[in-house]
Amino acid sequence: MKEKIIHSIKELFPYITILLIILLIKRFAFGTILVNGRSMEDTLHDKDFMILDKITYRFHEIKRFDIVVVQVGNQKLIKRVIGLPKEVISYKDNELYINYEKVEDSHSSRVTYDFDLSLFELHSIPENTYFVMGDNRTDSLDSRSFGVVEEKDIIGKASFVLFPFSHFGSVK
Repeated sequence: MKEKIIHSIKELFPYITILLIILLIKRFAFGTILVNGRSMEDTLHDKDFMILDKITYRFHEIKRFDIVVVQVGNQKLIKRVIGLPKEVISYKDNELYINYEKVEDSHSSRVTYDFDLSLFELHSIPENTYFVMGDNRTDSLDSRSFGVVEEKDIIGKASFVLFPFSHFGSVK
């Protein structure tokens, strides 16, 4: 009887190991995320199914214009990084200014209404925080609404659409 149990465990061991590896990869390295809403149009669309890369930012810095998944309250939102720590950002006449210099922002085909950090009682973006916005600037819940996002609340990078196949591939 004891040998039979040991034999059964030995047979199941590879399957249990594979399952544990998959769960660890999903938890710490990669996952999936569903685009919910129109805030990232024209880059991403409602119901796009994407890969969530949770590992890149452990080895590389977050860059301006990366598409990230942020935890805001109990929601996971997909947004684009616009402002980095210690920067002064503003939009004036639909143009992005970083540290008072105009920067090309080709990710939005929509109007971005004028604003600056003084609206949030900030002079610059604090250390370890980021200013994020949706590409559909007229219809996006983003840092203009909830403020800067702490680095610890950035879950990962979202740059590959799996489904629908009409949107399949990398996005920038």
